[in-house]
Amino acid sequence: MEMLNKFTFKMKKIQLFFIALMLPMLAAAQTIKSPDGKLSLTFSLTGNGVPTYSMTYKNKAVIKPSHLGLELAKNKHASKGFNETDLMDGFTVADTKTSSFDETWKPVWGETSTIRNNYNEMAVTLNQASSNRNIIIRFRAYDYGMGLRYEFPQQKDLNYFIIKEEHTQFAMTGDHKAWWLPGDYDTQEYETVTSKLSQIRGLMKSAVTENSSQTTFSPTGVQTALQMKTDDGLYINIHEAACVDYSTMNLNLDDKNMVFESWLTPDAEGLKGYMQTPCKSPWRTVMVSDDARDMLSCKLTLNLNDPCALSDVSWIHPIKYCGVWWEMIVGRNSWSYTNDLPSVRLGVTDYSKCKPNGTHGANNAEVKKYIDFAAKNGLDEVLVEGWNQGWEDWAGNSKFDVFDFVTPYPDFDIKMLNDYAHSKGVKLLMHHETSSSAINYERHMEDAFNLMNKYGYDAVKTGYVGDIIPRGEHHYGQFMNNHYLYNVKMAAKHHIMVNAHEATRPTGLCRTYPNLVGNESARGTEYEAFGGSNPDHTVILPFTRLQGGPMDYTPGIFETQLKNWSKNTSYVHTTLCGQLALYLVMYSPLQMAADLPEHYEKYDDAFQFIRDVATDWSDSKYLEAEPGDYITVARKAKGTDNWFIGGKCDENGHKSNIKLDFLEKGKKYACTVYADAKNADYEKNPKAYVITKRIVKKGDVLKIDEARGGGFAVSVMKL
Repeated sequence: MEMLNKFTFKMKKIQLFFIALMLPMLAAAQTIKSPDGKLSLTFSLTGNGVPTYSMTYKNKAVIKPSHLGLELAKNKHASKGFNETDLMDGFTVADTKTSSFDETWKPVWGETSTIRNNYNEMAVTLNQASSNRNIIIRFRAYDYGMGLRYEFPQQKDLNYFIIKEEHTQFAMTGDHKAWWLPGDYDTQEYETVTSKLSQIRGLMKSAVTENSSQTTFSPTGVQTALQMKTDDGLYINIHEAACVDYSTMNLNLDDKNMVFESWLTPDAEGLKGYMQTPCKSPWRTVMVSDDARDMLSCKLTLNLNDPCALSDVSWIHPIKYCGVWWEMIVGRNSWSYTNDLPSVRLGVTDYSKCKPNGTHGANNAEVKKYIDFAAKNGLDEVLVEGWNQGWEDWAGNSKFDVFDFVTPYPDFDIKMLNDYAHSKGVKLLMHHETSSSAINYERHMEDAFNLMNKYGYDAVKTGYVGDIIPRGEHHYGQFMNNHYLYNVKMAAKHHIMVNAHEATRPTGLCRTYPNLVGNESARGTEYEAFGGSNPDHTVILPFTRLQGGPMDYTPGIFETQLKNWSKNTSYVHTTLCGQLALYLVMYSPLQMAADLPEHYEKYDDAFQFIRDVATDWSDSKYLEAEPGDYITVARKAKGTDNWFIGGKCDENGHKSNIKLDFLEKGKKYACTVYADAKNADYEKNPKAYVITKRIVKKGDVLKIDEARGGGFAVSVMKL
């Protein structure tokens, strides 16, 4: 009997032991589905308590089991100093909360007047007993993708910590086709490469082209947003959302196992982030669909950002502008005022004693010409670059005191020109090139914005050309990400909109701070004057760079053969109608008519589309899309019943059949089609176009042929 009791007791202990072992695993093996049930996210703890997730869409694997965690630096500035430990394994599930959310919100500006934010959420609290630390991993499942982030509650044993590396994995299901850029800490101004994942390593060397500031890190490192397509027709996009007080994420590919892992941008010491609890990481996002159009229409990145933080947004508005810019990019004019001096010093160099070089673009007469052009054609603002002192030695010298952002050159009368512009119903658009001397800019920022307020500027284009100062920092590191956001917040206090060039790629912060009306952060139109971009460039960018927010692409170049008016032998790799298409395909509330006024006057009938096209929309419908091949989109101008349609294609051309099903039933519309002529070709005959007019109604079909590197634009005005 005693032996039986001992046996029974022992069996109960074994049962309890196995139950104790299984409870954390059972508690962690949890799944949430998207509101429509088609997307599934599963979280579990594997091995030695390693956080692991996977994702399926319509019962197809999208992300295979992938690990999550952070490696922390042993450093004197961490609360645990050199005794720091990692947040990689040894976890148990302490708590799980699930919830659902469904709202419809109104962006200040955008592709649509409303955006639905509908998801199911799972927040898993993990305890690491060895360190007495808790972290939360929060998942959100949408019909078209998911977001996950790390959250670090304040606690005794997790206060200050330093990230050595974030190890968020994205395990692919195969050797997908990808549209990728070389991973880099300082630039996105590369040509997109289209290849299989397994080919990235072999193509990397040729993909890395020269830039004024660049730092690659791996033969298989790529940037986000990364667009992919599987052999069985799934479109997958990896990016991040709401990157605040954190380093920008690249991806590094284990090309033997097809597993991507996050790779953060380091600071000057090689560390990836200084953190103080409570804090959180950006969202790591994966979009998925079997329809490429969903990659363009779904607003995952915006939805994962916080709502608008500004109480008054009445001063924020879309802008259609021209400016003193393209003539300098092409090389006919200069930003600098004089060629007399090898270098200059702010407040010391007396420009009144210098001989003007005769090529300075930002002079009174030239600026007035652009103001007159803007006023005549209904453009809102005129950008003027090179107006302020310091351009003689601004680039490539790692110069700290490079600009003061308030002192004009002798031939730029800031008061007279602003008064003249305002008398014509036009504003000037300010330019703050920083030459990447961020501390210098912060030192002068308040005075610079006060000057803008004094003379009536309401928008600024910033620039960050060259290596960052403080030296050793990178464009996409935590320090600079904080700087860019500081600039946007400071600008908002002065009711100023920001268009940031060479800054970090956007992650949807324009929802929270809608005065961030544009970014560059990619290879823009200027590269057409530096040898050109491939014709497929602008039918890739909406799938990649534009996932995080609008781009100031500066379209509208009509005189595409630059040698016709300058010494530049480059040419724009689109047709003239392809340029018109960009006002629809490359969405932005900030749209530039980038060519010279005299060129638009030569093609005034085509320029009518730029006069007419809106910059803010109540509805957008992506009609056709395939990454790198073609995009066709129809947009309804906000506050009107007018529609505009744009189609752009690659070097192979495209035939579009556009069903006007989105028009109001029983109404008639005046339709004007700007299309490539039959013999148009981006290389051989780029300016051949045909304009046709007709009356259309709901259900009619437009059949339009796009030339090689071509496109089309259509205005549909309700009668």
